[in-house]
Amino acid sequence: MNYKTSFKSVKDSVSPEEWQTRVDLAACYRLMDLYGMTDLIYNHITAKIPNTEHLLINLYGLLYKEITASSLVKIDLEGNILSKPDTDYGINKSGYVIHGAIHGARADVNCVIHTHTRAGMAVASMKDGLLPMTQTSMRFVGHMGYHDYEGPAIDLDERVRLVQDLGQHDAMILRNHGLLTCGATIQQAFNTMYQLELSCRAQVDAVNSRADLLIPSKEVLEKTAHLYQPGTRRPYGVLEWHALRRLLNAEPSNYPRFDT
Repeated sequence: MNYKTSFKSVKDSVSPEEWQTRVDLAACYRLMDLYGMTDLIYNHITAKIPNTEHLLINLYGLLYKEITASSLVKIDLEGNILSKPDTDYGINKSGYVIHGAIHGARADVNCVIHTHTRAGMAVASMKDGLLPMTQTSMRFVGHMGYHDYEGPAIDLDERVRLVQDLGQHDAMILRNHGLLTCGATIQQAFNTMYQLELSCRAQVDAVNSRADLLIPSKEVLEKTAHLYQPGTRRPYGVLEWHALRRLLNAEPSNYPRFDT
């Protein structure tokens, strides 16, 4: 079997827009690993190639820290492979059910992130879901979807309910399963996932402390949520992205650079 993990660059064989999307998506995968939001080789991040109906997704078999711009697979909205590196690794089509549903239904969404983190799964299993107990979690008040668990996401019929439960939100808790965020850009989707994950970690810590939780008034919650929406004060995730790219460039690693 051909399971190599080093691939020839595709930079000169794709459009500049696709290459930039590949670089940003590969950076997103590396950042998810750096901030402890991975589950071995599982989960997915998808990004839409500008001015097309094509998406980029990871090879099923690589760790997030192994993913590069040239290792990403190009697929259509049904999950059919259009191009991929010379390897026997493919894609996890069963996991793509979630991503395909959202990309197909939301023209405003260009990136979808799904995780199975420890804190995310814990909060996804709590009856009350995410509590607005920190400034970070207040960002999601009135802007969070919930989807009941139906088993592993392999049935196409579930797509309709996934889309309905997400609505126009950019974040959703998949009950008994994990977390999902989406956005108009890769940067925005990552920033939202980082904030959601941080909120879940804080909640797990607070619940385990067994102390009484302090929840602000409804008026304060709504005001805070509004002020933290993308575009209210500044684009979400853009300012941070340059710093995060610098962080990746400075990280010592024996793996290929993400932008190759």
